[in-house]
Amino acid sequence: MILETINKEWGWLGISAIEVIDENDFGNLIFRSDNGAYWRILPESPECIKIANNQNEFEKLRTDQDFQLDWQMETLVAKAQGVFGDLEQGRKYCLKIPAILGGEFSKENLGTVSHIEQITISGDIARQIHDLPDGAKIELKLK
Repeated sequence: MILETINKEWGWLGISAIEVIDENDFGNLIFRSDNGAYWRILPESPECIKIANNQNEFEKLRTDQDFQLDWQMETLVAKAQGVFGDLEQGRKYCLKIPAILGGEFSKENLGTVSHIEQITISGDIARQIHDLPDGAKIELKLK
């Protein structure tokens, strides 16, 4: 189900996910595309970025301490766990208002959400705002 959601909601980037490699408690996903590249979806931003061109690059990245710190999001996870406790099956911590829309990484802006819904909404928002200049006025239309 998650692969189908990635392809439906993020396919506008011209990528086709074939394998989910990892996910974290904030719903970030690492997946491999059909061309062998590795991508990361960051719902809190929301964005999808290429993190490696192939498996060798990805394996090197996985051993990088800075990448691991960013990936694990320990401080934010601890803050969210303190408010909501452990996650239920299929749910992830989230920012109620994404950072790119002015949402802060504060207790007041934390929540939990279905992971499928999170990937859907973040892909929709990213599609609507990509290529807009900083400070542009927007009117989001959520599904």
